[in-house]
Amino acid sequence: MEKEDIEGLLKEIPGKTCVYYRNLVTGATIGIRERTPMMAASVIKIPILVEAFRQIRTGEHAKEEKYVLQEGDKRPSCGCLNRMHAGLEVTYEDLCNLMIILSDNSATNILIRLLGGMDRINEDLRGMGYETLQVNRLLFDKEASDRGVQNYVTAVEIADMLEKMYRGQMVDSEASADMLDILKAQRLNGKFPFRFRDGIVMAHKTGEDDGITHDVGILYAREPFVLCCMGNETDCPAFNRFMQDIAWQLCQGSV
Repeated sequence: MEKEDIEGLLKEIPGKTCVYYRNLVTGATIGIRERTPMMAASVIKIPILVEAFRQIRTGEHAKEEKYVLQEGDKRPSCGCLNRMHAGLEVTYEDLCNLMIILSDNSATNILIRLLGGMDRINEDLRGMGYETLQVNRLLFDKEASDRGVQNYVTAVEIADMLEKMYRGQMVDSEASADMLDILKAQRLNGKFPFRFRDGIVMAHKTGEDDGITHDVGILYAREPFVLCCMGNETDCPAFNRFMQDIAWQLCQGSV
């Protein structure tokens, strides 16, 4: 599949869209608006996951560290903690799993606070070389969202994070493997994995909100590759079909 083929498909879809593909064996890349800042929705949870594991390495937190759920922690929409009773004891590692596997917004906001807040996370992201990734508000903060405050990512920087995990270079080799194991356990599988009846291993994270739909991850085809597809102010069903189709087509030559 060539860049021109992807661009032709994107012309039929309204809004701001971007795609970044990188073959992890050959290094071949396809980029379409891959450096454009995009409203992140739940894809912002990948940088938060990286910071969570970075702080494990520095000794600021431990996987087995306990947290007691408070009523005020609960946020609607994705996840399960909003349905759990106040007083439930979870571990730091549980929060990381819930944030990614079920895209739990309550777990995400708890982690943001445990990690020292948005300013601390953004400062550490800059220290890792990520200039555009930006955590500006908590998840499901409608008041902030209504004021236009959004979290931002770019396809190329998220792809870089994922590639570093694949190569054992994100935080360290153990953390990289742990983060990929979490991403491989993803339960929101209506985008990239949709057409794969026999299954193919994917380490990925979706994101969605009004007019926003994304999927980003590593697809473990015969030649594994990173694929990041993001849509803002778009026709979500149409872009979802695009993501389902492009994941399938890109795999056909390498599965």
